[in-house]
Amino acid sequence: MTAREEPGVRLGDVHGSTFAIGSNAHAESHHGTPAPRDAAAEELLTAVRELRADLARLRQSEQTARLDEALADTEEEIGRTGTAAESRRRRLRDLLADAETITGLLASAGTVAGLLGM
Repeated sequence: MTAREEPGVRLGDVHGSTFAIGSNAHAESHHGTPAPRDAAAEELLTAVRELRADLARLRQSEQTARLDEALADTEEEIGRTGTAAESRRRRLRDLLADAETITGLLASAGTVAGLLGM
């Protein structure tokens, strides 16, 4: 091989891989690690989990099922992105406002409502 010839490089499937090319290249991998959360997101996540646990103790209805689904989506979003988008927060506020009897019965519902600015 002469000085002008470069070796051939072939990359196959790189899904889920981390690599760097070049003399000063640097690669970091964060596969499977949760997104970083600030204190407010962490507090909301804890409150959402507590409310979901309390909802499981109530007699199930369409209203509690919708609220639990929205809480599960919020929990997943915070875990995946580190925050809950304003549209997600708005949906929770609306569902909590519609579920005033639940909010009155469960302290955890009041905590989530307070963290959402209700």
